[in-house]
Amino acid sequence: MSEGVSVPHRLRGQVAGRTRYSREGSGEPVILVHGVGLDASIWQPQISALRGAYDLIAIDMLGHGGSSLPPSDARLSDYAEQLLAVADALGLGKVHVIGHSMGALVALEFALSHASRIHSLVALNAVYCRPPEQRAAVEARAAAIAQENSSTSPDEPIARWFGDPVSSAHLDHARLVRRLLLSVDRIGYARSYRLFATSDMAHRDRLPRLTVPALFMTGARDRNSSPAMSRAMADAVLSARCAVVEEAGHMMTLTAANEVNHRLRSFLASVGDTREVDQTIVGEASAHASTRFSH
Repeated sequence: MSEGVSVPHRLRGQVAGRTRYSREGSGEPVILVHGVGLDASIWQPQISALRGAYDLIAIDMLGHGGSSLPPSDARLSDYAEQLLAVADALGLGKVHVIGHSMGALVALEFALSHASRIHSLVALNAVYCRPPEQRAAVEARAAAIAQENSSTSPDEPIARWFGDPVSSAHLDHARLVRRLLLSVDRIGYARSYRLFATSDMAHRDRLPRLTVPALFMTGARDRNSSPAMSRAMADAVLSARCAVVEEAGHMMTLTAANEVNHRLRSFLASVGDTREVDQTIVGEASAHASTRFSH
Protein backbone atom coordinates (compact mmCIF):
# COMPACT_ATOMS: atom_id res chain seq x y z
CA MET A 1 0.00 0.00 0.00
CA SER A 2 1.25 3.49 -0.78
CA GLU A 3 2.41 5.57 2.19
CA GLY A 4 -0.45 7.42 3.85
CA VAL A 5 -0.92 11.14 3.34
CA SER A 6 -3.53 13.40 4.87
CA VAL A 7 -5.90 16.16 3.85
CA PRO A 8 -7.19 18.95 6.12
CA HIS A 9 -10.90 19.59 6.46
CA ARG A 10 -13.45 20.92 8.93
CA LEU A 11 -15.27 18.79 11.47
CA ARG A 12 -18.67 19.62 12.94
CA GLY A 13 -18.54 23.01 14.63
CA GLN A 14 -15.84 24.17 12.19
CA VAL A 15 -13.15 22.40 14.21
CA ALA A 16 -9.98 21.80 12.19
CA GLY A 17 -9.39 18.15 11.38
CA ARG A 18 -7.36 15.87 9.15
CA THR A 19 -7.93 12.54 7.45
CA ARG A 20 -5.11 10.17 6.59
CA TYR A 21 -5.59 8.04 3.53
CA SER A 22 -3.70 5.88 1.07
CA ARG A 23 -4.33 5.92 -2.66
CA GLU A 24 -3.42 3.29 -5.20
CA GLY A 25 -4.47 2.18 -8.67
CA SER A 26 -6.27 3.93 -11.51
CA GLY A 27 -9.80 4.03 -12.87
CA GLU A 28 -13.08 4.98 -11.27
CA PRO A 29 -12.62 6.10 -7.65
CA VAL A 30 -13.53 3.71 -4.83
CA ILE A 31 -13.44 4.86 -1.21
CA LEU A 32 -12.79 2.10 1.35
CA VAL A 33 -14.01 2.54 4.95
CA HIS A 34 -12.74 0.11 7.60
CA GLY A 35 -14.42 -1.12 10.77
CA VAL A 36 -14.14 0.18 14.31
CA GLY A 37 -10.75 -0.32 15.95
CA LEU A 38 -8.87 -0.86 12.69
CA ASP A 39 -7.36 1.40 10.03
CA ALA A 40 -6.87 1.67 6.26
CA SER A 41 -4.16 -1.01 6.19
CA ILE A 42 -6.80 -3.69 6.73
CA TRP A 43 -7.86 -3.31 3.06
CA GLN A 44 -4.59 -4.57 1.56
CA PRO A 45 -6.10 -7.77 0.05
CA GLN A 46 -8.79 -5.76 -1.70
CA ILE A 47 -6.36 -3.09 -2.86
CA SER A 48 -4.05 -5.71 -4.34
CA ALA A 49 -6.96 -7.30 -6.20
CA LEU A 50 -8.68 -4.15 -7.50
CA ARG A 51 -5.95 -1.59 -8.11
CA GLY A 52 -5.56 -2.63 -11.74
CA ALA A 53 -9.06 -1.36 -12.55
CA TYR A 54 -9.93 1.20 -9.86
CA ASP A 55 -8.55 4.25 -8.07
CA LEU A 56 -8.65 3.01 -4.46
CA ILE A 57 -8.74 5.53 -1.62
CA ALA A 58 -8.57 3.82 1.78
CA ILE A 59 -9.19 6.22 4.66
CA ASP A 60 -8.54 6.09 8.37
CA MET A 61 -11.94 6.76 9.96
CA LEU A 62 -12.18 9.57 12.49
CA GLY A 63 -10.58 8.46 15.73
CA HIS A 64 -8.40 5.86 14.00
CA GLY A 65 -4.91 5.72 12.52
CA GLY A 66 -3.70 9.16 11.50
CA SER A 67 -7.11 10.86 11.37
CA SER A 68 -8.56 13.37 13.84
CA LEU A 69 -10.82 12.44 16.72
CA PRO A 70 -14.57 12.64 16.13
CA PRO A 71 -16.61 14.98 18.33
CA SER A 72 -17.35 13.64 21.80
CA ASP A 73 -20.98 13.12 20.76
CA ALA A 74 -19.98 11.36 17.54
CA ARG A 75 -22.68 10.90 14.89
CA LEU A 76 -22.71 8.87 11.68
CA SER A 77 -23.00 12.17 9.82
CA ASP A 78 -19.56 13.18 11.13
CA TYR A 79 -18.00 10.16 9.43
CA ALA A 80 -20.05 10.62 6.25
CA GLU A 81 -18.92 14.26 6.05
CA GLN A 82 -15.35 12.99 6.41
CA LEU A 83 -15.82 10.93 3.23
CA LEU A 84 -17.27 13.94 1.43
CA ALA A 85 -14.35 16.12 2.55
CA VAL A 86 -11.83 13.60 1.20
CA ALA A 87 -13.71 13.29 -2.11
CA ASP A 88 -13.81 17.07 -2.45
CA ALA A 89 -10.14 17.49 -1.52
CA LEU A 90 -9.11 14.94 -4.14
CA GLY A 91 -11.35 16.50 -6.81
CA LEU A 92 -13.52 13.39 -7.12
CA GLY A 93 -17.03 13.53 -8.53
CA LYS A 94 -19.09 10.41 -8.03
CA VAL A 95 -17.45 7.55 -6.17
CA HIS A 96 -18.09 3.93 -5.29
CA VAL A 97 -18.00 3.34 -1.53
CA ILE A 98 -17.15 0.05 0.16
CA GLY A 99 -17.52 -0.16 3.92
CA HIS A 100 -16.89 -2.96 6.40
CA SER A 101 -18.77 -3.35 9.71
CA MET A 102 -19.01 0.17 11.19
CA GLY A 103 -17.59 1.37 7.88
CA ALA A 104 -20.68 -0.10 6.22
CA LEU A 105 -22.87 2.10 8.43
CA VAL A 106 -20.77 5.10 7.41
CA ALA A 107 -21.02 4.13 3.73
CA LEU A 108 -24.81 3.87 4.02
CA GLU A 109 -25.00 7.26 5.71
CA PHE A 110 -22.90 8.79 2.94
CA ALA A 111 -25.03 7.19 0.23
CA LEU A 112 -28.27 8.37 1.80
CA SER A 113 -27.03 11.88 2.59
CA HIS A 114 -25.02 12.56 -0.58
CA ALA A 115 -26.84 10.61 -3.30
CA SER A 116 -25.49 12.84 -6.06
CA ARG A 117 -21.90 11.83 -5.19
CA ILE A 118 -22.15 8.05 -5.27
CA HIS A 119 -22.09 5.48 -8.07
CA SER A 120 -22.65 2.40 -5.93
CA LEU A 121 -22.51 1.10 -2.39
CA VAL A 122 -21.09 -2.11 -0.90
CA ALA A 123 -21.90 -2.88 2.73
CA LEU A 124 -19.76 -5.72 4.07
CA ASN A 125 -20.67 -7.42 7.38
CA ALA A 126 -23.13 -4.65 8.22
CA VAL A 127 -25.29 -4.62 11.35
CA TYR A 128 -29.02 -3.98 11.15
CA CYS A 129 -31.75 -4.05 13.80
CA ARG A 130 -29.90 -6.21 16.32
CA PRO A 131 -31.99 -8.55 18.48
CA PRO A 132 -32.22 -7.41 22.13
CA GLU A 133 -29.63 -9.82 23.53
CA GLN A 134 -27.10 -8.87 20.89
CA ARG A 135 -27.74 -5.16 21.45
CA ALA A 136 -27.17 -5.61 25.18
CA ALA A 137 -23.87 -7.40 24.56
CA VAL A 138 -22.48 -4.76 22.19
CA GLU A 139 -23.60 -1.94 24.47
CA ALA A 140 -21.81 -3.64 27.37
CA ARG A 141 -18.64 -3.81 25.27
CA ALA A 142 -19.00 -0.12 24.43
CA ALA A 143 -19.36 0.74 28.11
CA ALA A 144 -16.25 -1.27 29.01
CA ILE A 145 -14.21 0.42 26.27
CA ALA A 146 -15.40 3.86 27.43
CA GLN A 147 -14.15 3.41 30.99
CA GLU A 148 -11.31 5.73 31.87
CA ASN A 149 -7.92 4.00 31.59
CA SER A 150 -9.65 1.07 29.92
CA SER A 151 -7.30 -1.77 29.09
CA THR A 152 -9.83 -3.80 27.11
CA SER A 153 -8.06 -6.87 25.77
CA PRO A 154 -8.19 -7.68 22.05
CA ASP A 155 -8.48 -11.39 22.93
CA GLU A 156 -12.29 -11.41 22.90
CA PRO A 157 -12.76 -9.88 19.42
CA ILE A 158 -9.86 -11.95 18.05
CA ALA A 159 -11.53 -15.14 19.28
CA ARG A 160 -14.92 -14.02 17.99
CA TRP A 161 -13.56 -13.12 14.54
CA PHE A 162 -10.90 -15.79 13.98
CA GLY A 163 -11.79 -18.64 16.33
CA ASP A 164 -10.27 -19.90 19.56
CA PRO A 165 -7.68 -21.12 19.02
CA VAL A 166 -6.90 -19.20 15.84
CA SER A 167 -6.27 -21.58 12.98
CA SER A 168 -2.81 -21.59 11.44
CA ALA A 169 -4.26 -20.30 8.16
CA HIS A 170 -5.35 -17.06 9.85
CA LEU A 171 -2.52 -16.41 12.31
CA ASP A 172 -1.09 -13.54 10.27
CA HIS A 173 -4.55 -11.96 9.92
CA ALA A 174 -5.15 -12.22 13.65
CA ARG A 175 -1.74 -10.70 14.41
CA LEU A 176 -2.52 -7.73 12.14
CA VAL A 177 -5.89 -7.13 13.77
CA ARG A 178 -4.42 -7.52 17.26
CA ARG A 179 -1.74 -4.93 16.47
CA LEU A 180 -4.34 -2.46 15.20
CA LEU A 181 -6.61 -2.96 18.22
CA LEU A 182 -3.69 -2.44 20.60
CA SER A 183 -2.50 0.72 18.84
CA VAL A 184 -5.85 2.45 18.23
CA ASP A 185 -6.42 5.76 20.01
CA ARG A 186 -8.44 4.86 23.11
CA ILE A 187 -10.62 7.99 23.00
CA GLY A 188 -11.31 7.64 19.29
CA TYR A 189 -12.06 3.94 19.74
CA ALA A 190 -14.46 4.58 22.62
CA ARG A 191 -16.37 7.33 20.81
CA SER A 192 -16.61 5.32 17.62
CA TYR A 193 -17.58 2.08 19.33
CA ARG A 194 -20.34 3.80 21.28
CA LEU A 195 -21.76 5.05 17.98
CA PHE A 196 -21.38 1.60 16.41
CA ALA A 197 -23.21 0.02 19.35
CA THR A 198 -26.20 2.35 19.04
CA SER A 199 -26.59 2.84 15.26
CA ASP A 200 -27.90 -0.51 14.02
CA MET A 201 -31.37 1.00 13.49
CA ALA A 202 -30.15 4.33 12.13
CA HIS A 203 -31.10 3.53 8.52
CA ARG A 204 -34.16 1.34 9.05
CA ASP A 205 -36.66 3.92 7.82
CA ARG A 206 -34.34 5.50 5.24
CA LEU A 207 -33.14 2.44 3.35
CA PRO A 208 -36.00 2.51 0.79
CA ARG A 209 -34.70 5.92 -0.32
CA LEU A 210 -31.44 4.39 -1.50
CA THR A 211 -31.53 4.37 -5.29
CA VAL A 212 -27.96 3.52 -6.33
CA PRO A 213 -26.86 -0.07 -7.01
CA ALA A 214 -26.02 -1.72 -3.70
CA LEU A 215 -24.49 -4.97 -2.54
CA PHE A 216 -24.99 -6.27 1.00
CA MET A 217 -22.54 -9.08 1.69
CA THR A 218 -21.62 -10.96 4.84
CA GLY A 219 -20.23 -14.28 6.01
CA ALA A 220 -22.39 -17.31 6.71
CA ARG A 221 -20.67 -17.66 10.11
CA ASP A 222 -20.96 -14.02 11.11
CA ARG A 223 -23.42 -14.13 14.01
CA ASN A 224 -23.32 -10.40 14.81
CA SER A 225 -23.57 -9.16 11.20
CA SER A 226 -25.70 -12.04 10.11
CA PRO A 227 -26.93 -13.11 6.68
CA ALA A 228 -30.46 -12.32 7.89
CA MET A 229 -29.41 -8.72 8.46
CA SER A 230 -27.91 -8.38 4.99
CA ARG A 231 -30.97 -9.96 3.40
CA ALA A 232 -33.28 -7.59 5.26
CA MET A 233 -31.28 -4.58 4.11
CA ALA A 234 -31.19 -5.77 0.51
CA ASP A 235 -34.94 -6.44 0.59
CA ALA A 236 -35.55 -2.84 1.65
CA VAL A 237 -33.61 -1.36 -1.29
CA LEU A 238 -34.95 -1.37 -4.83
CA SER A 239 -31.64 -1.87 -6.67
CA ALA A 240 -29.81 -4.09 -4.17
CA ARG A 241 -28.57 -7.63 -4.01
CA CYS A 242 -27.42 -9.83 -1.14
CA ALA A 243 -24.46 -12.22 -1.11
CA VAL A 244 -23.36 -14.64 1.59
CA VAL A 245 -19.82 -16.01 1.67
CA GLU A 246 -19.88 -19.60 2.89
CA GLU A 247 -17.55 -20.69 5.69
CA ALA A 248 -16.64 -17.04 6.40
CA GLY A 249 -17.06 -14.86 9.47
CA HIS A 250 -16.83 -11.19 10.33
CA MET A 251 -13.31 -10.63 8.97
CA MET A 252 -14.03 -12.26 5.61
CA THR A 253 -12.17 -9.46 3.82
CA LEU A 254 -9.05 -11.16 5.22
CA THR A 255 -10.02 -14.77 5.75
CA ALA A 256 -12.00 -15.24 2.51
CA ALA A 257 -10.33 -12.50 0.49
CA ASN A 258 -10.35 -14.35 -2.86
CA GLU A 259 -14.11 -14.93 -2.75
CA VAL A 260 -14.86 -11.44 -1.46
CA ASN A 261 -12.65 -9.84 -4.10
CA HIS A 262 -14.25 -11.89 -6.87
CA ARG A 263 -17.70 -10.72 -5.80
CA LEU A 264 -16.54 -7.10 -5.50
CA ARG A 265 -15.06 -7.17 -9.00
CA SER A 266 -18.25 -8.67 -10.43
CA PHE A 267 -20.48 -6.15 -8.70
CA LEU A 268 -18.41 -3.10 -9.66
CA ALA A 269 -18.18 -4.33 -13.25
CA SER A 270 -21.96 -4.79 -13.39
CA VAL A 271 -22.46 -1.23 -12.17
CA GLY A 272 -20.17 0.01 -14.94
CA ASP A 273 -22.01 -2.06 -17.54
CA THR A 274 -25.36 -0.66 -16.39
CA ARG A 275 -24.12 2.90 -16.64
CA GLU A 276 -22.78 2.27 -20.14
CA VAL A 277 -26.19 0.94 -21.20
CA ASP A 278 -27.90 3.94 -19.61
CA GLN A 279 -25.60 6.34 -21.42
CA THR A 280 -26.25 4.55 -24.72
CA ILE A 281 -29.99 4.84 -24.21
CA VAL A 282 -29.65 8.54 -23.35
CA GLY A 283 -27.48 9.10 -26.43
CA GLU A 284 -29.91 7.28 -28.71
CA ALA A 285 -32.85 9.20 -27.24
CA SER A 286 -31.07 12.52 -27.79
CA ALA A 287 -30.20 11.59 -31.37
CA HIS A 288 -33.80 10.55 -32.01
CA ALA A 289 -35.08 13.82 -30.56
CA SER A 290 -32.65 15.85 -32.66
CA THR A 291 -33.79 14.05 -35.82
CA ARG A 292 -37.46 14.44 -34.89
CA PHE A 293 -37.21 18.16 -34.26
CA SER A 294 -35.10 18.82 -37.35
CA HIS A 295 -38.04 18.05 -39.64
